[in-house]
Amino acid sequence: MNTQYMAPHETYELHELLTFKNLCLTKSTMMGGLVQDSELKNILQQDVTKTKGQIQRMQEFMTNRGAQ
Repeated sequence: MNTQYMAPHETYELHELLTFKNLCLTKSTMMGGLVQDSELKNILQQDVTKTKGQIQRMQEFMTNRGAQ
């Protein structure tokens, strides 16, 4: 089996990106409950959905690469 590991700086950068995406998810979720405009609410909901998928893919990537 060919197992590849990420270098420490790659793990750190991916962790920083994951932290940023979680912050974006939190903000879009909270703002979605406050906005009145239906089009803006729809945009925020799409962002929440896409960001959740991106976070999940990053977590899977980190797990598959042996990063902690």
